[in-house]
Amino acid sequence: MPALGKVYLIGAGPGAQDLITLRGARLLAQADVVLHDALVTAEMLELCPQAEKILVGKRYGQLSTAQQFINKQMVDNAKKFPLVVRLKGGDPMLFGRADEELRALEEAGVEVEVVPGITTALAAAAASKQPLTKRGVARSVAFFTSSTAPEHSAHDAMPDTDTLVQYMGGREAIATAERLLAQGRHPDTPVVVIENCSRPDQHIRRMTVAALAQGLGAAHGPVLVMLGDAMQARPHQASDETPLPSAVQQLRA
Repeated sequence: MPALGKVYLIGAGPGAQDLITLRGARLLAQADVVLHDALVTAEMLELCPQAEKILVGKRYGQLSTAQQFINKQMVDNAKKFPLVVRLKGGDPMLFGRADEELRALEEAGVEVEVVPGITTALAAAAASKQPLTKRGVARSVAFFTSSTAPEHSAHDAMPDTDTLVQYMGGREAIATAERLLAQGRHPDTPVVVIENCSRPDQHIRRMTVAALAQGLGAAHGPVLVMLGDAMQARPHQASDETPLPSAVQQLRA
């Protein structure tokens, strides 16, 4: 029986090519095949011109590759190639279904290594120059995402932390804000919304929880929502607001 190859679960970071780790970039340049998410940019894939590239994207509201099929693709390619990369947006170990993929590879006897990436919450804090923690204001942070699993209710309590960071929060903005208000968050609690973090079309908006309850309109990329008193802009902080894309302007006209 031929030796199996090795699979690397690599975090691509939030999108910008130069925000991937040196280890991740080096492995991409050596990869035989790269199974990549829909959120991985074309610019990032330029780092692996020699590799066969397979899109295994999972996007909300769109046709996506079933997780079981992704697992099979990783195992099958490890039987054919020495170095297989599973490239994920952000960090593989946060909202990346890494547990399912690690289980599948381990059960098949495939050697696997995880290479961390910059998760979008940290990239968003940097892009907006808004720390997630602040002395005397915020000493705890929770990363969360809305669950579509049947055992989870839409009315489950929100994390009880000073700063909340919601991944994939665009479609859930109204529901999130309403739940926070119902649980006692002040309507004037600051909110920072970032779309397409670290990419050329990055869009940053500042508002309050009360305004978030009115919705965000159409989004044209991944949306991350940061909430809490630590999101209050500093008195001399330069504006990071970016113009709304023309399509969103037309929707709001």
